[in-house]
Amino acid sequence: MRRSTNSSLFLTSSFSLLAFLFSGNGLAQDTHTNELRGSWLPSASEYQKIQTQGRTQLILDIQNDSLLLKKDDGFYTSGNHLIISKTLRLPTQAISYGWHFGQDLYTASDIKLKPAQISPVDHPYAGWIYTGVFRELQNRDGSGLRLGLDVGCLGPCAGGEWTQTNLHQALNQPLPQAWSTQLQQEWGLVFNAELAPARWNLAQDMDLASRFKVRVGNIFTDARTELMWRYGRLNDIREDNASFVFARAELRVSAYNATLQGGYFNKQALAMNPRRVIPELEIGYQYRRNTWGFYASVIRRGSEIKELSNAKAAQNFAKIQFIYTLQ
Repeated sequence: MRRSTNSSLFLTSSFSLLAFLFSGNGLAQDTHTNELRGSWLPSASEYQKIQTQGRTQLILDIQNDSLLLKKDDGFYTSGNHLIISKTLRLPTQAISYGWHFGQDLYTASDIKLKPAQISPVDHPYAGWIYTGVFRELQNRDGSGLRLGLDVGCLGPCAGGEWTQTNLHQALNQPLPQAWSTQLQQEWGLVFNAELAPARWNLAQDMDLASRFKVRVGNIFTDARTELMWRYGRLNDIREDNASFVFARAELRVSAYNATLQGGYFNKQALAMNPRRVIPELEIGYQYRRNTWGFYASVIRRGSEIKELSNAKAAQNFAKIQFIYTLQ
């Protein structure tokens, strides 16, 4: 009971901070349709309403280059994320408040390289562990807004060496050799926001949507734009039933990436230089039903290091999600 109370206090305080920053009005009454509708911005009253009336959803998100069953293991090598959210469905919208926990691991191009063998312009070893809260508004036309705040730690505190070593021992895979060179420790705070305009309906079973994203903080500061094409049995709201294939193209402009450059307040002398514009392509399939859902995709991300070409440093990994919605 005490743990549940502390968790509730943490979420309430975090969303109250977001509400204070953006002065949201929460749920409002539409005088023309006599329906409840959500504000674009969060509020404490809205959060309390969704906690009591919303449906709970659990998502286990796994991203790993080993899922491609290839021999190489490096760069962005692992991302494990747990997302817990509550969603209130309104006639033309869905509003979600949630919490997530994640651990992302980065290594040199080949984990079998010992410290003396790693090139000065290779990717540094880095771990980023974090927790955060978010609020998302989805409209049936595809438009929406997501606001979030993450806090975490970069460096040895992220437990990257322990996680990767024990996982590879359990799977009988080569062990990483150079976590002793990982980036120095720094606590991080990252604000993130996503804005989506209305989607384009190309046919009854095909559409195209765009999304704009920004992160600001001492771990990541960047801006991204993406286009997503979908074909199949489509859903207007993400939590609705669906079965479709998709392709997503993204372009990221990076101002600061601590997993490459070290913490913003803890400057480190590194020989490599970050690439400022990074493309990404994802192809996959998504399945959703009332209780269960599944998401699987393959992602190719361009080189994030200026001195290394895409032929040498493009990142290829797979992503899977298991989704469960409580009744």
